[in-house]
Amino acid sequence: MQNNPWTRRHFLAASAIAGVALSTPRLFAAEGKRYRAAIIGHTGAGDYGHGLDVVFTGRDNIEVVAVADPNDAGRAKAKQRSRAQRDYSDYRELLAKEKPNLVSVAMRWSDPHHAICKAALEAGAHLYVEKPFTTALAEADELLALADKKNLKIAVAHQMHLAPVIQALKQKLSDGLIGELLQLRAHGKQDSRAGGEDMIVLGTHLFDLMRFFAGDPLWCTAQILHRGREATREDARAAGEKIGFVLGDEIEAQFSFQNGVHGTFTSRAGNRETAAHWGIEFIGSKGAARILADIAPRVFVRSQTPWSDAGTKIEWSPMTWEPADFKPSVDAANALMIDDLLASIEKNRQPACSAHDATKAIEMAMAIYHAGLNHQRVTLPLKRRDHPLVRA
Repeated sequence: MQNNPWTRRHFLAASAIAGVALSTPRLFAAEGKRYRAAIIGHTGAGDYGHGLDVVFTGRDNIEVVAVADPNDAGRAKAKQRSRAQRDYSDYRELLAKEKPNLVSVAMRWSDPHHAICKAALEAGAHLYVEKPFTTALAEADELLALADKKNLKIAVAHQMHLAPVIQALKQKLSDGLIGELLQLRAHGKQDSRAGGEDMIVLGTHLFDLMRFFAGDPLWCTAQILHRGREATREDARAAGEKIGFVLGDEIEAQFSFQNGVHGTFTSRAGNRETAAHWGIEFIGSKGAARILADIAPRVFVRSQTPWSDAGTKIEWSPMTWEPADFKPSVDAANALMIDDLLASIEKNRQPACSAHDATKAIEMAMAIYHAGLNHQRVTLPLKRRDHPLVRA
């Protein structure tokens, strides 16, 4: 396997598969257009996601006008970090007085996302939102409709999607790196949050990538266990982070994609040591590849000797496909996201990591709940848009 770094030309070619043109971090120039940006977080109640408080800082065409945070001490620190000019305890006051046209909805807790995003869209702002986008599909649907009505763009922080090594892997798989793609095997961190919480907090990253590589799923089946038995709706609980209700401490799910590709998602604490780092394994007709998930993901390709009476030898080789001028980091990952969001605004297209894609990732999680609770195959897209764990 060749392990040579890609040039910038290769990276841009790979990125074109997703319909986006990515630039070196912090170099996007919006043809003279300037933006008024704001950050909304809540110290002690979701805080700020990975770097989402400083995503607009240091850009010549973006003026960071304000930050909102109900926590006095946290707000002061966020103002200093983001270099915001002013600060507010109430995001509604910020939106009314500052009238920003870019807003980072930065808290990790997704419970308040719907109300904040709706208010920001009504105020005329394009959005960069921490994942999970919302807690329920009906909330996401409302925000998508409002954004479309007002011609505003929403990007959601599934940063791995735009990582250069992921874009390169998409190109390499299309070129036949592992032959015909047959299976995708995804698993979460499978730590103390194993099961439903792991699926919502980290699984949405994986579902977003599964769709990126295999397209929309057609159907889902699942088994959800709670303390060793089949989970019921009565076992639903509020997660440690305010991300809506979750279910189960063990999840095994299957998805069918187009062209006969099948995918699985696993989150079981007992599987943690064997599966190791969370991510996705790609099984092809001629080989395999693996993503070790992180905000700066890593990709490995598998080589294997033929089976014999002595067994077989398997080796995983790391692939360094990033452009030479790209240094993986939280800031670099977010810079690519903001570059793309600004380009989507200027070119009037959807962001590469759009709210539509984020909604589809949430839909896959909700499909697992529906399939597991009803013990039957569920067809996607889902007709029911309410949360399956919340009684009407």
